[in-house]
Amino acid sequence: MSDSSKPSRRSQPFRPASLAGEARRTFLKQMSALGAGGVAGPLISGLGAASPLALGLGAMSEAAAQSATDYKALVCIFLYGGNDPYNTIVPYDAAGYRKYAAARTDIALPRNSLEATALRVQGGADGDAQFALAPGLAPLKPLFDKGQLAVQLNVGPLMVPTTKAQYISGSVPLPPKLFSHNDQQAYWQALAPEGASTGWGGRLADLFASGKGKSTFANVTAGEGAVLLSGRHVAGYRVGIDGSTPIELLRRDTYGSSTCTALLRELITQSQQHVLGDLHAQTVARSIEADATLRAALEPITVQGDFATPFAKQLKVVARMIAARRSLEVNRQVFVVTLNGFDNHDGLMGAHKDLLTQLGSAMAAFQQAIDAMGMGKQVTTFTASEFGRTLTSNGNGSDHGWGGHHLVMGGAVRGGRLYGSHPDIDVAGPGFVDHGRMLPSTSVETFAATLGGWFGASAGDLDDIFPALREFGARKAGFV
Repeated sequence: MSDSSKPSRRSQPFRPASLAGEARRTFLKQMSALGAGGVAGPLISGLGAASPLALGLGAMSEAAAQSATDYKALVCIFLYGGNDPYNTIVPYDAAGYRKYAAARTDIALPRNSLEATALRVQGGADGDAQFALAPGLAPLKPLFDKGQLAVQLNVGPLMVPTTKAQYISGSVPLPPKLFSHNDQQAYWQALAPEGASTGWGGRLADLFASGKGKSTFANVTAGEGAVLLSGRHVAGYRVGIDGSTPIELLRRDTYGSSTCTALLRELITQSQQHVLGDLHAQTVARSIEADATLRAALEPITVQGDFATPFAKQLKVVARMIAARRSLEVNRQVFVVTLNGFDNHDGLMGAHKDLLTQLGSAMAAFQQAIDAMGMGKQVTTFTASEFGRTLTSNGNGSDHGWGGHHLVMGGAVRGGRLYGSHPDIDVAGPGFVDHGRMLPSTSVETFAATLGGWFGASAGDLDDIFPALREFGARKAGFV
């Protein structure tokens, strides 16, 4: 539910025309959208909570071994709740900081706490930093300095380029249900309203799927389910921080009897007369096979680094799967990891600081592990969040906003730079609406299509995957 009383004027649900019929045609063979959308209940009642629905559904697609011969991976870090952009990427130059502090009052970070993380842009004169990373992101500062980290300023959901005057007059279509958590999460991941069956990461993965049954581990979530991973052919596969999440009763002798365990396996995988029952049995069988494959692939793999927190452990298992890519027979992968807690209406100064500290240390450890494999240029990591927050304080935090700032990390990134544009910090100015919501200057389509182009999608492919991309003059943000 949105905490906004302002309706989304002339909001029009954006659903690519090709998806509606496709969703109907593929419903039976690809129920995996349910798993990728976040359902985490047991696959079969009584088989144990370690068998989430998403476990087997990732193996359900007919798609397969990627046609690309090189390897690339996209790693999405989704910050659930709406990350506060102004206390993540902080105005640092004297004039900008004064405006920031005046607007934020009690939730402004002290300027003297930002000196160590001030971003000296590559190629610029020393001392010209206009922004700084939050202190909790200090482990990422060396990556920015050596060109492995970039900042994309003010990106958010848009259907067409939108000015403040157009927003106020309602003269352009707006993303559906702006400022609503669920709806904007869906728009970031699927470019469609909540309930969409495919996400742009899944549609990217579809491009590299052929039909030989090797796509199970193409799209993987190590955190919450994500529609981002669901394609028309490739589906999301869920792992835990230690790897696969098996059906627990099949890992031991049920009631002390190996015969009983074998009968249980036969019962849950045997063919059924009803089409849905039969598909369910096929899914379970593929899930069991996938579990065995992943366990064997990950068993010899270790990665070094400080992966101390539960969130960091999600990135650790992603690093292990990348290291096991040959055993898993994948050349293109899209991963999602998730960090919750960013809906900081209250207690922003404490909660947000702790979250960014987790984020900074985990991202740095992950990049270190990827570089140690020699895979730095093959893996691009980026943050996403359903929306930013209000520039103004509500007295103890910030409220649902619109545009936000995001990080892009990896050896292929044109780092040491800030991309996009930041509006003048003036809540009454053209860059803000509704008393402090930043009006995005870069669309999610442009941001995501930039990543998709690096991943290997052609210009024509990008137009298919991101139909609204044609509305924006800039087809690439430039950070890779």
